[in-house]
Amino acid sequence: MTSSDNGGSILVVDDDDDILTAGRMLLRRQFAEVVTCRRPADIPGLLKQHDFDVVLLDMNFGPGESSGQQGFEWLEKILDIDATLVVIMITAHGSVDTVVEAMKRGATDFVAKPWQNEKIVATVSTGVQLHRSRVEAQSLRQANRVLVEAAAPAGNAIIGDSVQMRQVLSIIERAAPTDANVLILGENGTGKELVARELHRQSNRAEQVFLTVDLGSISESLFESELFGHKRGAFTGADDDRTGRFQAADGGTLFLDEIGNLALHLQAKLLRVLQERKVTAVGSDKSQSIDVRIIAATNVALPTLRDKDHFRPDLLFRLNTVEITVPPLRGRRDDILPIAQHYLAIYSRKYGASVKTFSTAAESALIAYEWPGNVRALRHAIERAVILCQENVLEADDLQLIHAAAAPLADQRSTALNLDQVEKETISAALRRHGFNISHAARELGLTRASLYRRMEKHGL
Repeated sequence: MTSSDNGGSILVVDDDDDILTAGRMLLRRQFAEVVTCRRPADIPGLLKQHDFDVVLLDMNFGPGESSGQQGFEWLEKILDIDATLVVIMITAHGSVDTVVEAMKRGATDFVAKPWQNEKIVATVSTGVQLHRSRVEAQSLRQANRVLVEAAAPAGNAIIGDSVQMRQVLSIIERAAPTDANVLILGENGTGKELVARELHRQSNRAEQVFLTVDLGSISESLFESELFGHKRGAFTGADDDRTGRFQAADGGTLFLDEIGNLALHLQAKLLRVLQERKVTAVGSDKSQSIDVRIIAATNVALPTLRDKDHFRPDLLFRLNTVEITVPPLRGRRDDILPIAQHYLAIYSRKYGASVKTFSTAAESALIAYEWPGNVRALRHAIERAVILCQENVLEADDLQLIHAAAAPLADQRSTALNLDQVEKETISAALRRHGFNISHAARELGLTRASLYRRMEKHGL
């Protein structure tokens, strides 16, 4: 083996010149760079000048020293400078207790004087590979953090100081640090995904991936492939291996949205994975262990979820270790104005509009409105008003709430006809906006996919 075969940069720290010479002569034949150091005080400067993979560190410096205390102190200083470094202790006098203590403080391994050449080369080679793995893992964590932050939706803070939202935030605070599965209930547009993201942000997995799966947009035929992955050639069109969502979220959090609409036979497949903590890719006979925290959400009412003909009781039991119900906006009217002002600021910046405020009449209209689409509908109303209003003060008419409010009119028959037309036009606009993606259009409209299909059939769309 030559230095080019193994690579690696090694620092040897010892007060014995013979040890330094022997170490340098042996290791430079195996590794790309070998630096020796007689004085521990020089270590910080050397760490700044070189990118070491492994530090071979003597336990004792100076005549008569045998406690290992100096080695412990320099071990901690080295790891304070770079926690990814692999430190291997060198000892001539170390007892088992001393070695165990060094490992507790962060040492990776030890070698005893006089060493065996084959053993020290093997130990250092393993250390080089370990350091590279640590650096790669750290780089992936940092890249993942950037991706997670970039993927988070704009204006994604949970806003609310009402009694109802304080209760929700309290449950999040208590549940987040655990690995308990969480089921989030609530109407469309209430902010269930924001709750899921906040649970992840406050969890011990915050630096790992947060992956969202819209179960309503995955066809039944592709369910296993999407969630568990597939091998090349497993079915027509499987031209390459594919990593499933469970494997991709390993170590992090998997958010299963619209789980209440999952077919019963697919619920059984999901249950098996949650029970076994293993997934098997389509076309493979080997299972893969996974470490994933599950957060699920649905707008299906709890009584329906508890109906065994609609949802498996054993799967519900697995999912709702902790249950969070996000209240509708009409049930927490104290939060309407703070949320509206939050989005007003966001969209004013986004569209380069002058600073806008709500008139007293607009504030009253916001609070009085029932908000059937909840926070999502409020957000859209504010965005539309910012785009269309040319004044600095938004009036009630700028919010266009009366057109969607379905307020009673004197001629009830005429009202029904008008509402039918409004509904048809609204659905058509939503479908066109989302390229006829049913799941996305249904979400914006505050409907389930099934409800949207019924309305499309009703209007001949």
